[in-house]
Amino acid sequence: MQNEREVLASHDDEIDLRELFSVLWAGKKVIVAITGLFAVAAVVYALSIANEYKASIVIAPAQQEGGGLSGALGQLGGLASLAGVSLGGGGGSEAAVAQEIMQSWGFVEQFIVNNELEVEVFAAEGWNKTSNVLIVNSEVYDADRAEWLIDGDGQLRAPTSWQLYQAFSKRLSVSEDKKSGLTSVSIEYFSPIVAKNWVDLYVAAINEHMRQRKLSQVNSNIEYLQAQIEKTSIAEMREVFYQIIEEQVKNKMLAEASPEYAFVTVSPSMVPEEKSKPKRALMCILGTLLGGMLSVLYVLVRHYASNKKDD
Repeated sequence: MQNEREVLASHDDEIDLRELFSVLWAGKKVIVAITGLFAVAAVVYALSIANEYKASIVIAPAQQEGGGLSGALGQLGGLASLAGVSLGGGGGSEAAVAQEIMQSWGFVEQFIVNNELEVEVFAAEGWNKTSNVLIVNSEVYDADRAEWLIDGDGQLRAPTSWQLYQAFSKRLSVSEDKKSGLTSVSIEYFSPIVAKNWVDLYVAAINEHMRQRKLSQVNSNIEYLQAQIEKTSIAEMREVFYQIIEEQVKNKMLAEASPEYAFVTVSPSMVPEEKSKPKRALMCILGTLLGGMLSVLYVLVRHYASNKKDD
């Protein structure tokens, strides 16, 4: 008897495929209606999203060498360290530091402010291809009066530094190929022309930032060494300090003469002709599949809930 009960219970728990098919067939109109609704909604949503274009540039670490400088730096490196001065490394180390800086909050904010890109970064929502004019969200920025309309504690305000950083970072992509050492910098934007201009400006900005950073470091080192020369009366030490200053001056001349200080361009950016997103076909397919799955689930839940209630 116990075995018979277990067999009956197991049969009750099994899913009857024919019953399942009949339930779905009976609810086919509901399934088609819900799936069609989701499909239409997916199409409308996909068409409402503005096109975006990706502009990319490939760069490589600048190898800052010249005229036996590396050998001289190697010989003086130990003495310079004892003197509390850094002679600086090769292009690879500068590029590694630059790659981290170029994705930092402070650098991105400074780049936006220096180029006055606040409106384009935060308020733009599309691009008119015919007139080559950006479409600005009127609920965020009043273009006629040049006023921000963001609500902040009951007062209208401009976007915060963090909001600008987040908005720009979503469009920025920096990836390094470990094998080749090349770095790809990409920016996606509504206008392909603006995307191309931004990525060029961005690489130029990080090169200038690293160049000024090096010049500041070298000038500080030279001032420090000159002060040490005045303090010491030992001829040998003064000679060493003069040698280190000479190398620092070489570094300074190299930085001043190198616009592409941290990175050199391997493959220049071009104005993209094809959009990078949205993937409208994929969005429509996924929306239709989601509607189909939800409609089937709805029909099954409704059927078995009704049967359970009757029982």
